[in-house]
Amino acid sequence: MKNNYVVVMAGGIGSRFWPVSRKEYPKQFQDILGIGQTMLQQTLERFEGICPPENMYIVTNRSYESIIKEQLPWFKDENILGEPFGRNTAPCIAYACYKIQSLNADANIVVTPADHVVLKVESFQETIKNALDYTAKGESLVTLGIKPHRPDTGYGYIQFLDSDENPSKVKTFTEKPSLEIAEKFLESGDFLWNSGIFIWNVNTIVKQFELFLPEMDEQFFNGNSIWNTEKENDFIDEVYGQTTNISIDYGILEKAKNVYVMKSDFGWSDLGTWNSLYSVKDKNDEQNVLMGDVKTYDTEGCIVRVGESTKAVIQGLKDYIIVENNGMLMICDRNNEQMVKQFVKDLG
Repeated sequence: MKNNYVVVMAGGIGSRFWPVSRKEYPKQFQDILGIGQTMLQQTLERFEGICPPENMYIVTNRSYESIIKEQLPWFKDENILGEPFGRNTAPCIAYACYKIQSLNADANIVVTPADHVVLKVESFQETIKNALDYTAKGESLVTLGIKPHRPDTGYGYIQFLDSDENPSKVKTFTEKPSLEIAEKFLESGDFLWNSGIFIWNVNTIVKQFELFLPEMDEQFFNGNSIWNTEKENDFIDEVYGQTTNISIDYGILEKAKNVYVMKSDFGWSDLGTWNSLYSVKDKNDEQNVLMGDVKTYDTEGCIVRVGESTKAVIQGLKDYIIVENNGMLMICDRNNEQMVKQFVKDLG
């Protein structure tokens, strides 16, 4: 277990969960599920027993470091990797992996977002342990694939080659297909949702940076004498101003030949939208999800969330999102949820 590491990506702003998720306090630091724990706290708790606490790292915007220290008082300051600004997942992952490699060349790393939901924690932990065992034995890049149960157009899809193997070799990646294509993927049986959770040996991923993102490799390799010194922040400021804004999927995974997908089932959701929260929460007899002091009449298929000091009465609505937070109110047809980004743009 001493060679197991976890890197949590916690720098996003979660704009689709507006008005609860705001730039100054995004969703990963919120108790979105209403269970008494923030999403970041839940994420770290899932890895207890998989790696030692000192082997856990969080990559985030520097403006969120104080929030992390408040929510995780046990977390080591030096394990919070502050980005000067967001630069997509490839630089974020490079920062963590090159730093970890300087400390332990045998490191076996899980990379995970901070804002996902996992309903079956024991199954998740078993899957992670199996993936870590697999990547420790060879030069493989593993992503966790979730068996789709609906033709969702909001997820990326992974096509695998051999259904009898687990993990299986990846054939193709497809980003957020149309509904027609998503239906065909579901019908074929050889596509999985891309969870965005990755497992690899540190030397394996660094080799892929050398092959496919050589400029980024050189930029972060130059930090080998600087990691864990007082010069690290200044170095990262310089590097982030030069790095390409690219995801790890486009930059490496779609090009590499040694990518595998582990078929998984642990009650996963990336919880990217209010509709995705609606899908994982318990409903009442009218198929409503009610969070806070809410009364409904002749209302069905709605998700309603109000703040602690707010009381709400809803009458005569069907399939709506109703969210109140700190004096801001959103009422939106669930079928037009894509409008939330426009609301954020217009109102901030």
